[in-house]
Amino acid sequence: MTSGLEAALAEASSPSWPRRARAGRDLASFADVPEAAEVLVRLLLDAGDTAVTRQTAEALARAGSVAAVRLIALAVAEADGSQADWLQTGVQDALMGPDGVPDVVAAACRKLARDHEEAVRRGAAEISAWTGDTTC
Repeated sequence: MTSGLEAALAEASSPSWPRRARAGRDLASFADVPEAAEVLVRLLLDAGDTAVTRQTAEALARAGSVAAVRLIALAVAEADGSQADWLQTGVQDALMGPDGVPDVVAAACRKLARDHEEAVRRGAAEISAWTGDTTC
């Protein structure tokens, strides 16, 4: 493992919400690494602070890979109403502005609509609704 990945994995367990949020942002580029993926889902569903949920969702949506959006979809399928609201806010934060990534997220959701896990398909459909993409 690289030292950046190891450091971010360690920060993800911090009692400090800013450190957990930073870990979520730092781990987003490692969404396809199993150890990071597990931790990222935990951060997306962070029970301690909604900022962790929001910032991790935004970072993963900005990463835009199918692996990154798949983690958001898994979290959406497990989230309670409040968590889902903050996941949606994080995704929408990534979609807005001059450097937004709506096409990338929509393309990932279309691929995830055929995922082998029903929870991922359900979560991807929800994310697609947030992006305004009705093709999933």
